[in-house]
Amino acid sequence: MLRKIIVGFGWVGTALTFLAVAVLWFRPEWQNVWYWCAVAGFVCVSLYLLAHWREASRIFRHRQARYGSMAALSIAAVLGIFISINYIASRQNWRWDLTAARQFTLSDQTIRILEALDAPMSILVFGYDNDFDRFRSRLVEYEDLSPEVTVRYIDIDKEPIEAGQYQIQLPGTVVFEYRNRIERVTANTEQELTNAMIKAVEGESLTVYFLEGHGEKNVTSAERDGYNAVVSALERDNFTVETLVLAQREEVPDDASVVVVAGPDNDLLAGEIDTLERYLGRGGKAFFLVDPQVLVDAPPLVNLEQLLAAWAVELSNDVVVDMSAMGQMTGFDASVPVTASYPPHAITERFSFLTAFPLARSLTATTGGVNGRMAQPFVETGAGSWAESNIDLLTSDGEVELDEAQGDVAGPVVIGLAVTAPVETTPEPVDPEVDINGTATETRVAVMGDSDFASNFALGIQGNRDLFLNTVNWLAQQKNLVAIRARQPEDRRITLTANQQRRIQWLSLVFLPGLILGTGIYSRWQRRS
Repeated sequence: MLRKIIVGFGWVGTALTFLAVAVLWFRPEWQNVWYWCAVAGFVCVSLYLLAHWREASRIFRHRQARYGSMAALSIAAVLGIFISINYIASRQNWRWDLTAARQFTLSDQTIRILEALDAPMSILVFGYDNDFDRFRSRLVEYEDLSPEVTVRYIDIDKEPIEAGQYQIQLPGTVVFEYRNRIERVTANTEQELTNAMIKAVEGESLTVYFLEGHGEKNVTSAERDGYNAVVSALERDNFTVETLVLAQREEVPDDASVVVVAGPDNDLLAGEIDTLERYLGRGGKAFFLVDPQVLVDAPPLVNLEQLLAAWAVELSNDVVVDMSAMGQMTGFDASVPVTASYPPHAITERFSFLTAFPLARSLTATTGGVNGRMAQPFVETGAGSWAESNIDLLTSDGEVELDEAQGDVAGPVVIGLAVTAPVETTPEPVDPEVDINGTATETRVAVMGDSDFASNFALGIQGNRDLFLNTVNWLAQQKNLVAIRARQPEDRRITLTANQQRRIQWLSLVFLPGLILGTGIYSRWQRRS
């Protein structure tokens, strides 16, 4: 009777082991079922082997059994090594991006924002089970980079209540939830996902005012020299863009984070200069983009020059010329200086992209500064450039040479300066209940000798957009947004002409097979002879 029970243990243990494997394979979510089946099966098989230990030891005395045991142990050892490697690899996140454009590597901006998170962020992806893979391949990088990030994938058919709570209208919606702030986006590209994350992290958007009324760049124009493309980029960085006619207002609006003066053709009025001085005096931030005056009858910008001179920035009356090989390789003429290396500054930290500046003037930092205000360069051209003082010769003839005796300045030439200065008198808050620590304590000014580099036609140059955005974000003291942004995947398809297609067809269908066939015939003929 006991022997029959022991034999039964063997059969039951084997059946339970196979059942555990089957449940684990087909229903892995039934963890308790397959786990306890495996334990019970192991116990039953162990009891059976203990009861028949004499028969088992007798079997292993044979030579064939010993060889089989050695083979089994070798197989078990190899399997153990593979299982150990897989276990270790499952707990590590090593990825290699082998694409030429680094398409699957997070941008510097995304990395900075994720590393700066100081509170939990939930990323909820609402869609269907068969559509989650296109989000998972990207969001797994967000989750691995920051311990504060958790990602959940929610099927809107299986969990309609939660989808309703987040007001999901379309499948493929990604929700970023951070400090009770919610942002939604229906895209899976890094650029769109990170823009939504920025809005969730920053909360209320900051306002950038573009000055109007003096022939500045049009922020709504889609024409070649318009600014609507860079304005859209600012909005993606969570800025609200407004226009400002300073002559119609007594003061710069209180919600102005940055004031941009982009390429004025005419000088600012004395009253407007006074308004800007008061704005800067109370901790304002301003970005001046001043083009060279190449027209003979162009009115001088006397008031604007005086304002910038008070901030240790001098506008030079010249045009920067670049005869370097870099400019020629990029297809620009001498009036478009290019650069790919930058002086050390927070604006250009870890910035190594090529930028180009169509028709730029040089800037000079006042030696010793002005009232403690020191200008620092953040953009300068290469050694093969110079500041050409004879603008008439450049615009009429196009052929110029460096002539320092005539006032030309050899490169590198500075075309971007930034100034930081503490606020001398901290203004009293309008509302006595407002915390004085919330008021600005630092003024920041950035000046560029060119406004065309941020125009629609020039934003195709690799670094122009990021340089403009980095400058505005530095002025607005958005440290995490001063970075290299995500880029759209490049179209790397090969376009062939009809003649090229025909050549490839003949090469693959006739020449290569014929060469192989001829080689075979020749080899056989050689053997026979």
